Amino acid sequence: MAYKIIITRQPLCDAGMAALAGKADCAIIDKLHAYEFLTELQKVDGLMIKEGIIGREEMEACPNLKVIARHGVGYETVDVKAAAELGIPVVYTPGANARSVAEHTLALILALTKNLVESHNETLRGNWNIRRAFRSYEFEGRLVGMVGLGRIGGEVARLCQAVGFRVCAYDPFIPADRIREMGYSACESLEELLRVSDVVSVHVHYNESTRNMIAEKELTLMKPDAILINVSRGGIVNEADLARALETDRLGGAGLDVFVGEVLQPDSPLTKAPRIICTPHMAAQTNKAVEQICDMMVAGTLAILDGKKWPYVADRSVYEHPRWKDRPWADGKGENL
Repeated sequence: MAYKIIITRQPLCDAGMAALAGKADCAIIDKLHAYEFLTELQKVDGLMIKEGIIGREEMEACPNLKVIARHGVGYETVDVKAAAELGIPVVYTPGANARSVAEHTLALILALTKNLVESHNETLRGNWNIRRAFRSYEFEGRLVGMVGLGRIGGEVARLCQAVGFRVCAYDPFIPADRIREMGYSACESLEELLRVSDVVSVHVHYNESTRNMIAEKELTLMKPDAILINVSRGGIVNEADLARALETDRLGGAGLDVFVGEVLQPDSPLTKAPRIICTPHMAAQTNKAVEQICDMMVAGTLAILDGKKWPYVADRSVYEHPRWKDRPWADGKGENL
């Protein structure tokens, strides 16, 4: 008998849907919050979230729910702690979109250092004198500060170094000696990185400790011509404070692919801020990255529904739940996939 799975908002890519064919009966529900389709959710084995939110209350109301899968590397819209306590693995896809997001980050950096967007717009308006604004500069030898040096941050660092940037990094989870072994300078604090960097690129998960990680105080520490890039999650950078910093020339520019509430609202102060490039959370939206994300998402979902231990889950303590105690691998001797 095929598993029953709900996919939120829209189908997976063609390759992902093909991988589910014959193994799962899938219903596409174009709703964001799990409580909006709770009756349907109570009847299925798995939930695959393209876009959406699920909390403890909905999970507790769905005793048959065995797995939740998140499309991408972030899982802040899922109550992971509650899922682990209920024995529900939360599948995510680390590394599947690293190259795509890293390339998008580099594209934003290069476009801002060369002032391409403003120059393009002003040229079309007939303002040839924009070339004398002198907001374009060579990036060779400039210092890019990586806030987070995980899979994506590490790839961005390699790309930046390859085109001539120097790189420094702050990551509390990676020892300074290890950062230096990678060929980068290590900063002891976020504040130090903000003070010395010409470009600051943010690559951290969104949670309570990173919410508003970069706000007015931190922006004040940055060089007046520095560039800030955020392709991680909205809310890590305080949007109102960033807009003010740009409007008052306390910051050289910004590139954002992510926003609070997922979309850039028309009344956001960022829409009127100068020297900013905004993209619609598309850094991971290349064909290759999406296929890799869907492949991992489907493989993890089906593995868990088959009773196997999938390694890429948000909280591995979930496997200590009594729900899994009779599995061959529960004694620690079984192999992961």
